[in-house]
Amino acid sequence: MPDPRPSPPPSSLPAADGARPPGPPSLTVLPFLAAPGAEAVAAPEDGPGDVPASEQVRESTAAVGRPSPVLERILRGPSGLGTAGLHLARREEPAPPVPEAPEAAETPKAGNPIPGLYHHPVAEPDPVRVEEVSRRIKAWALDEVELYPEEWEDQFDGFSVGRYMVACHPDAPTVDHLMLATRLMVAENAVDDCYCEDHGGSPIGLGGRLLLAHTALDALHTTQEYQPQWAQSLHADAPRRAYRSAMEYLLRQSSPSQADRFRHDMARLHMGYLAEAAWAQTEYMPEVWEYLAMRQFNNFRPCPTITDTVGGYELPADLHAQPDMQRVIALAGNATTIVNDLYSYTKELASPGRHLNLPVVIAEREGLSERDAYLKAVEVHNSLMRDFEAEAAALAAACPVPSVLRFLRGVAVWVDGNHYWHQTNTYRYSLPDFW
Repeated sequence: MPDPRPSPPPSSLPAADGARPPGPPSLTVLPFLAAPGAEAVAAPEDGPGDVPASEQVRESTAAVGRPSPVLERILRGPSGLGTAGLHLARREEPAPPVPEAPEAAETPKAGNPIPGLYHHPVAEPDPVRVEEVSRRIKAWALDEVELYPEEWEDQFDGFSVGRYMVACHPDAPTVDHLMLATRLMVAENAVDDCYCEDHGGSPIGLGGRLLLAHTALDALHTTQEYQPQWAQSLHADAPRRAYRSAMEYLLRQSSPSQADRFRHDMARLHMGYLAEAAWAQTEYMPEVWEYLAMRQFNNFRPCPTITDTVGGYELPADLHAQPDMQRVIALAGNATTIVNDLYSYTKELASPGRHLNLPVVIAEREGLSERDAYLKAVEVHNSLMRDFEAEAAALAAACPVPSVLRFLRGVAVWVDGNHYWHQTNTYRYSLPDFW
């Protein structure tokens, strides 16, 4: 019986030893699904009647037991002369020597993971890189874009964005590459805080503010008479200054297709902001599926979508656009965003006004207690994570192109690093007392 999976475009896919590898392997042995030496912390298995979308992939996994030699070679990545740049190893500029310290037990990570949450623990990010990225991003925020007033400094430091980005992008060749992601992350949070939430944000008039800010990413093409006024507007407030500067840095390192991919995902993000704002204005409580639809747009997708730019390579546009790759990226974004809902739950409950997050929506729409709704939201996350890993494994088997495999590894590492940051950022997050 022919394979029902759509065939990738022949122009992009070289043959792998003249044959397509067999069915997907066991997910727990895929190297792109966890940091080296890290094992998955598994959540309880699906109960009777819970059939994830990728059940057939998991059933074939059980039948195979372990990956074939061909698939193991594919997942290890290419070998031989000239292929070193296709792996996750860094090609860092020489770093200053670090004095040797006496051997000591590994410092335990701050914060506790959510009980029952399916995730992959990661190694502590490189402290030298963390310190350098943290130094550079603060200088950029203060000196280049005047991002925040002095009284917000503790909040900026507490965000720990250097540790966040180093954990999410261990394959970045240089600190300069890491800074591409770091500036964009800070700029996106400035827009969220100043336009939508904590620091003067409001749903009223949000569409106009977001549209003008988006032109810092997707330039306005207008007449000579009005061009100077638009250019001047890009310096009008901190979010637009941050967007403009961060995008200029990205354009120097990315290809045109990578930059356009990022613009597209930022438009998705802004559309999600507007949906949430509209519900706030009308005091509408969405159905659970409606909330999840909004979160597919108002989510972290712009961050892992640039994993190849930050890694110093490019996933070709036709491969990025494949439906299977789009599904993998969407599932990764959805799972990581529910992680944010779960870790920020108590922070949002303590904030003024009513904040929508998955546990709150489930409690309201399904008539559950706060505890039961929160635990069900954990199950939703776990289902999304299993589907993400199953779909990524299937795509790796079906399309063993080096750039595809590296991109899948990069997205999976970003997912793991995102959880690590939420778990360990005790300045921002604490867990509810549900266990």
